[in-house]
Amino acid sequence: KMPASIPEAESRHRASAAFSLSFLSLVFSITAFSSSYWCEGTRKVAKPFCKGDSKGELCIRFNSPEGNSSQAVQYIWETGDDKFVEKKFHAGIWYSCEEMINEEGEKCRSFISLTPASDRGVLWLSIVAELLYVVLLLIGNILMSVEICYYSSVIDGLKINAFSAVVTVLAGLLGMVAHMMYTTVFQMTVNLGPEDWRPHTWDYGWSYGLAWTSFACCMASAVTTINKYTKTILEFKHKRKKLERSFRIQYKFPDY
Repeated sequence: KMPASIPEAESRHRASAAFSLSFLSLVFSITAFSSSYWCEGTRKVAKPFCKGDSKGELCIRFNSPEGNSSQAVQYIWETGDDKFVEKKFHAGIWYSCEEMINEEGEKCRSFISLTPASDRGVLWLSIVAELLYVVLLLIGNILMSVEICYYSSVIDGLKINAFSAVVTVLAGLLGMVAHMMYTTVFQMTVNLGPEDWRPHTWDYGWSYGLAWTSFACCMASAVTTINKYTKTILEFKHKRKKLERSFRIQYKFPDY
């Protein structure tokens, strides 16, 4: 009697779980990589001069109706912190945006141009690592989908399974390094970046959390894939031992 192998349904369930986690990781990584909400915060800037009928909430008021005239004596009512206003900003790998005062919309500029020259090499390494992370996740997804739809040979399926596990683990390591390098570059930019950009308060945004969620899904997919490969190999070894034992018993000659 042939020993029972891993149930086909259980094996397919494991493969589908690994593919689902890898696909989620790919979607999350692309979304985070293309967004500009890795970090969010506020900048403290001086209020502009009020013009026309502008109210004094977000601009500096004068006590003279001829305040715009260079020959008139201008008395500013606001003093201390009243002369400043906080503008919200958000930054990502590619660009940084901040809201306009007394106007709708945002003003965006390249984050690479804001980074100190000494740290731009690290930022480019982070960008390259992020791109490789996305590419390897895509390759892993393709391999896992081929494995799910591949029926002709169990051995070939195991080879694809092993290769997809290696690719997914490598992708996860690259993603972790890329996220950590960007974190370092952003903190250096906060301290050494241009004066007209440095934030007053800041924290990590939803894209940053999504990037690390992508990493977690990637590693969970790799663990699931390796677990499936290991269990299948162990089942084959157990099956072979059972067959060898049954053959020895079947072809054993009696002693005279």
